[in-house]
Amino acid sequence: MNPPLIVVLNGPNLNLLGTRQPEIYGAATLDDVEALCAETADQLGLAIDFRQTNGEGELITWVQECRGRAAGIIINPAGYSHTSIALMDALKATDLPIIEVHISNIHRREEFRHLSYVSKAATGVIAGLGIGGYALALQAIADLVAEEGEP
Repeated sequence: MNPPLIVVLNGPNLNLLGTRQPEIYGAATLDDVEALCAETADQLGLAIDFRQTNGEGELITWVQECRGRAAGIIINPAGYSHTSIALMDALKATDLPIIEVHISNIHRREEFRHLSYVSKAATGVIAGLGIGGYALALQAIADLVAEEGEP
């Protein structure tokens, strides 16, 4: 049997991790995040599909493609957290467990960042724990997927 597939989606500007505002986001790169996710997923018996885009439409298409393909979604929607009702709607339509991840604590930042439309679709939210939040999200989603598989 194949391991459960978890799709890890990253939104705009996350390709600049390590160079963009390291005082907020740290020195780790997106490649470092992907390596952490791959290692954690392997330890948990999960498969991952790790992606990043700067395009809202592409991110929504990827979410829609998860239906019938993935066991869960981990998403760092970045700036789209605060603006994209379409992304929220796409996530709600998947009927999958969803963990929203933010490297920084969005609630300690500018007020416009405090509202996340994605949170309204997410099963859980992890914010402010750096890239380690991705590993925590994988653990949480592994637990959620295991619970769904129980009779």
